Amino acid sequence: MLNPILIKKDDLSPKVILDVERNIFLISGKSIVENAHDFYNPILSWFQTYLKNPNDSTHLVLYLEYLNSSSALQISNLIHLFTLHQEESNLSITWLYDTDDETMREIGEEYLYSNNLKFETKELETTDFEEFEF
Repeated sequence: MLNPILIKKDDLSPKVILDVERNIFLISGKSIVENAHDFYNPILSWFQTYLKNPNDSTHLVLYLEYLNSSSALQISNLIHLFTLHQEESNLSITWLYDTDDETMREIGEEYLYSNNLKFETKELETTDFEEFEF
């Protein structure tokens, strides 16, 4: 079985939970890491391995407060990876954004319109995140 990835969020990097057994796939927080490629490469590699034998359904939740351009590119790479495997897997992505965060809503909508995945954007009160179902 694929080992989970659990990364605690800090001021520059998001919280990451990738857990096959619990069927939780989450990236949340700020993503302004200096070298986004180094941060996201293990996540992309993990998903490449995971997608060879995925769960019956995979629902990735992205709840980013802010991301720099290099992080946005890595998130785009992750979404593209999902697009490549959508035929053989039941994959979906939810892009959450805070009610008053127009920028993150627009970024999520750009991802929504630029791929053919089951992808939804969803407005969320910050306090609602604790109740969000994965």
